[in-house]
Amino acid sequence: MNQLKGLHHVTAITSSAEKIYEFFTYVLGLRLVKKTVNQDDIQTYHLFFTDDVGSPGTDMTFFDFPGIPKGVHGTNEISKTSFRVPDDRALEYWVKRFDKYDVKHTGIKEQFGKKTLSFVDFDEQQYQLISDENNKGVAAGTSWQKGPVPLEFAITGLGPIFVRTSYFDYFKELLVKVFNMTEVAKEGSFSLFEMGEGGNGAQVIVEYNTVLPQARQGYGTVHHTAFRVDERADLDAWQQHLQSFQLPNSGFVDRYFFGSLYTNVAPSILFELATDGPGFTGDEPYETLGEKLSLPPFFEAKREQIEKLVRPIDTVRSTLKIEKEYL
Repeated sequence: MNQLKGLHHVTAITSSAEKIYEFFTYVLGLRLVKKTVNQDDIQTYHLFFTDDVGSPGTDMTFFDFPGIPKGVHGTNEISKTSFRVPDDRALEYWVKRFDKYDVKHTGIKEQFGKKTLSFVDFDEQQYQLISDENNKGVAAGTSWQKGPVPLEFAITGLGPIFVRTSYFDYFKELLVKVFNMTEVAKEGSFSLFEMGEGGNGAQVIVEYNTVLPQARQGYGTVHHTAFRVDERADLDAWQQHLQSFQLPNSGFVDRYFFGSLYTNVAPSILFELATDGPGFTGDEPYETLGEKLSLPPFFEAKREQIEKLVRPIDTVRSTLKIEKEYL
């Protein structure tokens, strides 16, 4: 059985597809490469923000479930998502950028020998930027070439995801014995685990916390996180592996843009394994990725119904000239 290669994507819940599009596009400078719907709830948008070409390991996605309440952060949740930037100097740029756009942030700090900058969006979804200076391991992606952030400072992909748990011993055993990760460092109540080639693009940070109340999922929280495998055969092997530990799983799910396998590893914590391909460029040209409502072939017969259920969102950028913002 092949090892997990690193982070594939993180999927979160937003109160507003329109506002998260504006925030990720024009503040964070990530590229919307796919505007589609939740395949299990077709009245709900599913927006995919990635690097310039939709590389696996660079992808943060959002659902906007109608009528869902605000989530509550606490213990037993995927608590924070990281994004990689090229070096320490880039973080200094982002402090100025966040101040300009009134984004709440903590200032630059350090954890596990890496400089970081934590921040939140309008829903209090929790993120951090992490410096790739002296980082080794999984390669970064290619920042959005036509985005507003100068390329030398721009986001290049996902960094470590954070899990907060009141069951640390169980969670460590899960990551090490089931998912074949390695604990490589510990700082206070935080433990750093790596998979595959390691580095910022292949890490999970686990926080042991028995003080906070139980988290509750809703907008402003993470729905699930996914780890990379090469192809369908890997998912089949991993499914057998999960079953050997009596972990419930979804079996293979065809998401068209990639194949998936889901498993609930703890209350409110859903992990997915996802294939690197086919990817996001098969049904739209590079120049206009994410500008039209994209549906997998098995939903095309429902297009008229779906277009009536989801409100239009203007995501056209190919006709705009977006200036780089040097601060």
